[in-house]
Amino acid sequence: MIPILGLALGVVLGLVFDPTVPLWLQPYLPIAVVAALDAVFGGARARLDGIFDAKVFVISFVSNVVVAALVVFLGDQLGVGAQLSTAVVVVLGIRIFGNAAAIRRHVFRA
Repeated sequence: MIPILGLALGVVLGLVFDPTVPLWLQPYLPIAVVAALDAVFGGARARLDGIFDAKVFVISFVSNVVVAALVVFLGDQLGVGAQLSTAVVVVLGIRIFGNAAAIRRHVFRA
């Protein structure tokens, strides 16, 4: 129940304050969101498998976002930011869909 309340509070605060993302941070935001979604789907899968650990989830969440942002930053510095961004999205997308399939199999027994 607490995560749902936290999500609702975050959405309301975002709508009320209408935050803006600095220009220098905008290329990294979509990658950070995809990395965070990977951690969330991994956590949901672990919960359904009965092996969820909050400490592991938090560390996975933060490290996914930081590593993905660093890879994109490195790509920007090397002049290949778009290619590395695509690579990060593809790799994390594969993991997200793998976790989503495992969740679906667990929930629907199919």
